[in-house]
Amino acid sequence: MMNAWKKFRRTLSAFRVANAGNVAITFAFASLPIIGFVGAAVDYSRANSVKAAMQTALDSTALMLAKEAATDTEDELKINASKFFKALFKREEAKDVDVKVTYTTTGGSNIKVEATASLDAQFVRVLGFDTFHLGASSTAKWGINRLRVALVLDNTGSMADAGKMAALKTATKGLIAQLQGAVTTTGDVYVSIVPFVKDVNVGAANYTADWIYWGTAAQDPTFSDNASWDAINGTCSNTSWTSRSNCFSRGGTCSNTSFTRQSTCTTNGTCSVGGQTSQSTCNSSGTCSISGNNSQTSCNSAGTCSLAGYSTQTSCQNAGTCSISGQSSQSSCQNAHVCSVGTWGSKSTCQSHGGTWLAGVWTPTPGTWTTATWTPATFTPFVWTPGVWTPKNHNTWTGCVMDRGYPASPSNLGGLSGPDATYNYDTNALAPDPVTPRWSSLYPAEQYSACPQAVKNLSDDWSGMNTLVDNMSPNGNTNQAIGLQLGWTSLVGGGPFTVPAMDPNYKYNQVIILLTDGLNTQNRWYSADTDIDPRQATTCDNIKDAKIDLYTIQVNTGGDPTSTMLQNCASDPEKFYLLTQADQMTATFQTIGTNLTKLRVAQ
Repeated sequence: MMNAWKKFRRTLSAFRVANAGNVAITFAFASLPIIGFVGAAVDYSRANSVKAAMQTALDSTALMLAKEAATDTEDELKINASKFFKALFKREEAKDVDVKVTYTTTGGSNIKVEATASLDAQFVRVLGFDTFHLGASSTAKWGINRLRVALVLDNTGSMADAGKMAALKTATKGLIAQLQGAVTTTGDVYVSIVPFVKDVNVGAANYTADWIYWGTAAQDPTFSDNASWDAINGTCSNTSWTSRSNCFSRGGTCSNTSFTRQSTCTTNGTCSVGGQTSQSTCNSSGTCSISGNNSQTSCNSAGTCSLAGYSTQTSCQNAGTCSISGQSSQSSCQNAHVCSVGTWGSKSTCQSHGGTWLAGVWTPTPGTWTTATWTPATFTPFVWTPGVWTPKNHNTWTGCVMDRGYPASPSNLGGLSGPDATYNYDTNALAPDPVTPRWSSLYPAEQYSACPQAVKNLSDDWSGMNTLVDNMSPNGNTNQAIGLQLGWTSLVGGGPFTVPAMDPNYKYNQVIILLTDGLNTQNRWYSADTDIDPRQATTCDNIKDAKIDLYTIQVNTGGDPTSTMLQNCASDPEKFYLLTQADQMTATFQTIGTNLTKLRVAQ
């Protein structure tokens, strides 16, 4: 329109220097500006209407091309862009319509569609302006927010009821197809799958990985964890016993074949005093240097005198001889008398017969007292030779692991203090630490008879995902918590999971979808939901703190109570779904899939 106005002004300028003419001609020329302005307004309105229609058609074309841009060749994009645009742009007055398309993946998928056209002028032709040149463009951007989704799926025995497993397979494969359909370039959507029962199968091929806890001699030097894989899976040299603890305590041999258990073998033995076979009776026995004294008490009070006839230490050490025969003690000797003449027995009669009454004279001759010596009996226990326990080769493991944590309790029992006091590895996604080492951070292997399908790493292997889902089979008890913990780990990496690096040009939405049909029944330590749920609730809170969107689905076909724990576990109330029929899984997964895969026109 500016070009038309400039041309009109040049025409008027030519009249400014003309002097000839008459009134009619002058009036005719004077009416030209009025006609030009009115015509220009009409033509401008026509051009603006065509351009608006062009813009609307381009916006729709960009959105339609976005669905196939990643798979079309450049020529196919050009052909389809022209086809879609011309099918939508129905303005016959537009001529020389040309459509261009540009597709890039820098900073997210980006498709730009441009169109140009010409429009014949009608009224402004009198001003020498014949054609309007029109142009418009539309840009659609998507994939700036990439998706990483962990599917944590209940594979427990109760999923065999009410058609739930078949419905889960259908719903999951439908969701996988939805997510795959949102992909326009590699890396747009990655999915991991974690089937869970009481345990989770992390892949038997990982048996050499250092993030597995086996309860080997290096990991359990005291062999106190009798529930470990190595303690349960193996053979004893005494084939009567099938566990390591029984092999050591009951599968060995005693040097006295009368005893068949370690406890009785080592508390019995041989005694230096004959007739004693137990340690307790032997320890109270012994021998005395003086025969006849069979107890330590009697022996300690016994002894021998160097002088014959003295049986006590006092009499021995006070021994002597008296000048008057028959007196054997000092007191009796000194109190005795004898007459110097005759045998007169009293002093008066002795003296009346001319004798002298003589007192006894005591001459000490003490003997040497030798105290008896007590020699305690010596007990020599019988020797127990433990049975030899040979764990099975770890390559016989079927791939299942239990909850991380200490064998006796999930919380710290190691006497640690400070920030390392309690790790609670069953509730977080901290990486396993075999170097420090922290054995409770490793995943404990278990030869679980109901081991489910192995987990699938975060990937875009859509065919492999569908194969896994097809092979799922219901069995075993329910432990949502271990599925949730490993689902989280599948998004961030560690242990059995490797995670593709994130491109800094994109924003990433991380999502966990937990589906279960029942309440928790068993984990590594507990067999009641009242014990398991509080630990799972901690895991839920930790996941939400990590800014991961968490959907929870309870498939309640059996009339169980609605799980408050699952309701609170979801990122927000709208992300908790309570289903009462198995076939509702498909619609629920479709709803979640739609929310996750929306495209957004950015420009």
